[in-house]
Amino acid sequence: MSTVSVRMPKYPECWSSCGSCASGNVFILELLVKVGDVVERDDNILTLETGKVALDIPSPYAGRVVEIHVTEGDTVAENALLVTLESA
Repeated sequence: MSTVSVRMPKYPECWSSCGSCASGNVFILELLVKVGDVVERDDNILTLETGKVALDIPSPYAGRVVEIHVTEGDTVAENALLVTLESA
């Protein structure tokens, strides 16, 4: 079995042109998984708060959560390490 890293995806391009969705800090509102959970591809792993909207972040991979690198309330940047999964 191997591990894969789930990272914060690139912010939508509209955020830089408009800026209203991402006004203020982007932070983790809620973690939706815990160590040991099994997730499928596209299952939501956390919810971000962007200042104007809440945004669910899905996993691009299936696997078992072996490590969580962020906590609720953390601010996150693009490409930040979120979760490590053990893939089958």
